[in-house]
Formats: sequence, structure tokens, C-alpha cells
Amino acid sequence: MTTGGSALLVIADSLAFHGPERAEPADDPRLWPNVAAAALGARTELVAGAGWTARHAWHALTHDPRVWAAVPHTRAFVLGVGGMDALPSPLPTALRELIPVLRPERLRHRVRDGYLRAQPWLARAGARLPGGGPVALPPRLTVDYLERCRAAVTALRPDVPVVATLPAPHRAAVYGGVHPGRSAADRATRRWAAATGVRVLDVPALVGDHVRGGHGNPDGMHWGWAAHAAVGAALAELVGSVVDSSRRRP
Repeated sequence: MTTGGSALLVIADSLAFHGPERAEPADDPRLWPNVAAAALGARTELVAGAGWTARHAWHALTHDPRVWAAVPHTRAFVLGVGGMDALPSPLPTALRELIPVLRPERLRHRVRDGYLRAQPWLARAGARLPGGGPVALPPRLTVDYLERCRAAVTALRPDVPVVATLPAPHRAAVYGGVHPGRSAADRATRRWAAATGVRVLDVPALVGDHVRGGHGNPDGMHWGWAAHAAVGAALAELVGSVVDSSRRRP
């Protein structure tokens, strides 16, 4: 980790480090956190993982010493999580996350392959249920963990602006092409942000046409570089406007 200067502290899911073909190194300049940091004249401190929900963000914030080291130098704190929370989750998250540790190996492979085959069908079936069926993390828990993250960082740095991303759309076959939980998660995030003074980055408005038009990764989930550029530029503009506004205050 580099030292000195200001940092854009980003806790995020794989949308922050996955491009149109594969996962990329965290310092790839085309990734949206780095696009934003470059425009702001800052560096990026990216703490992220595939499939991370707001609960994973809270765990990272409280367990990863890289986050603690970055907070004193943070120019803005970006919560790039919440999108995975809203995805269909036919199997309870706690059980699904146990699949990688099943033993013996043959059993693990059979369970994983069976679940992946069943998930699209189960997701579509769940979407027909009242409320759209189960999701990875209900909206009330998403905003609870987001608030924990915000409160923890601003307790140490009350001057730091906090930005939350709204859940992105997808067209992923592995989720049956359905996303019934996104609207509820979007509304809950907006309500929490309005109540706490958190700025909102409207990711769906920035990448919706890109994703739905099939211009991103073939997995239907992750983005192409044009979407990364758009999100990074919008984030830089949002953070820049917050910082300029605070400087103008008497």
C-alpha cells in the first residue's frame, strides 16, 4: 500500500474489479474506482471480493487492517456493495457459502454442480412468489450493515463524505435472468441515504443500457470498460462536488 496523499476508500463486490473478460488486478486503471481516483488526483484503496454483500463489507471494515490504515487518509468512503444482496438466493446464504468447504471433494463438486444447474430454475420460480422470493440479504439487513459501516468510519472521520452505490441490473443466465429484489433494495438504500446524509451514485442509470444491451461481460453480470469509465467519472464528479461544497461552508 502506498503512503501519503488522499485515498478513495472503496469497499465493494466484484463489479469493482471484474472487466468484460475476467477479474483484473486491483490497480488496473480501467476499473471504476481507479478511474474516479485518477480524476480526483487521489489513490485507490480497494477492499473487495466476489459475491460480497453489505455484511461482507462490515466484516472487512472490522477485520481488515488495510481499512484501518486507510481511514486517516481517506478523501471519500465508497460503499460499492448492496447489488449482490438483491440477487435471487434460493438456498439460504449461510448454507450456500458452506458449499466450498464440503468434503470429500467429490461431494463438493456434485453439490456445487447440482446447485448451479438448479439455481436458474429456482430463481425464476421464486420470482413468482409474493415479494419476489428470497434474496441473498433482505433490504432491512443491507441498510443495517451499510449504516454500521458509515457510522464506524464517520465516528473517526466525521468530515469524510460517504457514497453508496445503488444495486446494478443484470441479465445473468445463472440467475435465470430475473432480479425481483432489486427495486426493494434500491428503495431501502435511497431511504437510508436520505436519512443519513449519504450521497447516492445511481449505478443503474449509468450502466443499465450497457448491461441490458449485452455490451458487458458475457456472464450478464459484470461490465465492459465503457461502463467502468462512466461509473468512475460520475463518482469523481459526485465526490468532487461534495468536497467543494464543504470547502465553501463558512
